[in-house]
Amino acid sequence: MRDVVIIGSGPAGYTAAIYAARANLNPLVVASSVEFGGDLMTTTDVDNFPGFPEGIMGPALMTDMQKQAERFGAEIMYDDVTSVELAGPVKKISLGNGDTVEAAAVIVATGSAYRKLGIPDEDRLSGYGVSWCATCDGAFYRDKVVAVVGGGDSAMEEATFLTRFADTVYIIHRSDKLRASAVMQERAQNDPKIKFILNATVEHIYGDDLVSGIGTVDTVTGEETTLDVSGLFIAIGSDPRTHVVHGQLDLTPEGTIAVDGRTSRTNIEGVFAAGDVIDPTYRQAVTAAGSGCVAALDAQHYLESLPQKQAAASHSA
Repeated sequence: MRDVVIIGSGPAGYTAAIYAARANLNPLVVASSVEFGGDLMTTTDVDNFPGFPEGIMGPALMTDMQKQAERFGAEIMYDDVTSVELAGPVKKISLGNGDTVEAAAVIVATGSAYRKLGIPDEDRLSGYGVSWCATCDGAFYRDKVVAVVGGGDSAMEEATFLTRFADTVYIIHRSDKLRASAVMQERAQNDPKIKFILNATVEHIYGDDLVSGIGTVDTVTGEETTLDVSGLFIAIGSDPRTHVVHGQLDLTPEGTIAVDGRTSRTNIEGVFAAGDVIDPTYRQAVTAAGSGCVAALDAQHYLESLPQKQAAASHSA
């Protein structure tokens, strides 16, 4: 039986692995067979992670974090978790290869998935003008024209933030009524750099190596329009990856895993959660990493509190 199994391999999962491995807990990281490394694997320049004054490529950052975890003894497994049994002192994690892993403690760091428009070239140009994070990428669009898709608070926040850099920010929304709060709407509407395009959907993204424009369709008239922009920010929400723990871990109204205050403790003893899967607000690499540290320390303290016989059984497995 393992001391700790970590489900997920983004900044939260790898940071938890670093701390758990340094505590001699020999963590197993189930990193996914496809999405290992998390969202940063599809991000180009990361300029806001501390310690890299010249910036670093997203995949390089995640590779370095993995190597650091492995240096201290973490084991990385490129497989998917198909189901879990979290109740009781022994947690069971079923894998895509048919194996089952048992652990005394589990850290869930499965992250969240940004909702996509589902249009051609969206994935191809991800990181090359298509973004889901203005805080991460806004500085690359200084003195340029960009567009934000969405009508909620997050879209207004993204657009307002982007005005620090861009000359013009278009907000494109599919109806004539925004979902954002009155305060957020007023702030965006009063910003001279922000222009609204309502009753419109983005149907095309243009550009060879970088985004050069988008094609919109009027939802009332069907008229098609081409807009010259250097960046497209998609702010139509995100979904925490919680499907594997549904029915076992408590969730918040936002759909994230509920934890006890500033800890990583869930409603099941010995199960902890970290990163974007518990965070509906910030969703930054650095906050996820800090959350992973918390989860590893919480797991360590939990394991140290177990009866000596049970702790010995996990160490001997």
